Amino acid sequence: MTAPLEGIRVLEVASWLAAPSCASLMADMGAEVIKVEPPGGDGYRRMYEALLGDEFVHPCYQFDNRGKRGVCVDLEDPEGAELVRALAAEADVFITNLIPRRLERYGLTADDVHQVAPSAIYAVLSGFGTTGPDSERQAFDQTAFWARTGAMSVFGDRDDGPLLSRGGYGDRITALNLMTAILAAMRVRDATGEGQYVEVTLQRTGIWAMASDVSLALYDRLQPEKTSRRLPANPIWNFYRTVDRRWIAVVMPMALPYWPAFCDMMDRPDWKKDERFQTLLGLMEHGLELIPEIEAMFATEDLESWRKKLDASGLIWEPVAELPEVIEDPALRERGAFSILVHERGGAMEVVSAPFYIRDADIEVRGPAPDAGEHTREVFTEAGIDPDRVESLLQRGVLT
Repeated sequence: MTAPLEGIRVLEVASWLAAPSCASLMADMGAEVIKVEPPGGDGYRRMYEALLGDEFVHPCYQFDNRGKRGVCVDLEDPEGAELVRALAAEADVFITNLIPRRLERYGLTADDVHQVAPSAIYAVLSGFGTTGPDSERQAFDQTAFWARTGAMSVFGDRDDGPLLSRGGYGDRITALNLMTAILAAMRVRDATGEGQYVEVTLQRTGIWAMASDVSLALYDRLQPEKTSRRLPANPIWNFYRTVDRRWIAVVMPMALPYWPAFCDMMDRPDWKKDERFQTLLGLMEHGLELIPEIEAMFATEDLESWRKKLDASGLIWEPVAELPEVIEDPALRERGAFSILVHERGGAMEVVSAPFYIRDADIEVRGPAPDAGEHTREVFTEAGIDPDRVESLLQRGVLT
């Protein structure tokens, strides 16, 4: 099989999650990825080391940085920035999430990189964009992807405040968007022979993910109501709890084709005949009257009992899975959702695989994340930097 990005060199000058996660996916597809960090490592690495010690091999950091080689460079030193430009001259793709004033200060703007690598894809990830009033504003996914897109205002129950998102959720969706844009830009470069500029933001990716709500807001300029399981769109598009305290999601937005089977399963033939429930609008308007009864009925049996009944009835549903169940899901196991990553200190650990499959492509985890500065000597020596100069820069702390 062929690794789709074999022969492609990626230089990553980025930190935290979204941009590095994109580069790790490219490494899975065979790209050679060099990760540039400041002395001591990027903030994501340092956060875990501060909490757990520098010997702990954190699985999240491994996930977002696997398959790369790592160098540490002090970009505040002009000689350090010069060396990174030397690496950029050999790169097919340059990925960064540094804010504009830092890129200017280090001589790593798109113009700077294209001077030394005219055919490179220059890809910049930011919270809000590199132009406009928020171009210098630092961001995490919880601020740019969740808060500034309106997602926090509509997720969660209507009686609660903003819902705090899980770590990295928006970052990794944005990583997929960034990779899509880079691969498309590579096609343009192949057609034109010219380097390309790619820009992706957490905020615009979040708006894309929220497009149903945003599209309606563009139409009526109104804030949508938060959902509530006690006020669902219809009684069979909702969540119910079983006697063993498990949640069941029944999801049938177009309820009418499924309503008779649901009534039969619940042993309530009277609901099938009730005039209030003969149309979708009727179910939406009057179905709320049934919620307490349906809740009470689901609460009389356990999940396994309902699993048999729901499946036998041909209804669309799933249990609200807990993570220990998810990672043992036989369907996921069969489809290769998890891979083994071997780390010298951490041993063999399972990680999440790339979220797509290409029949004749070699897409796999190709190694662990680098330690901070693990490959500094070899990478710069391979780039043609005199070994004595590399040693001198290591002694001065420009390289680590």
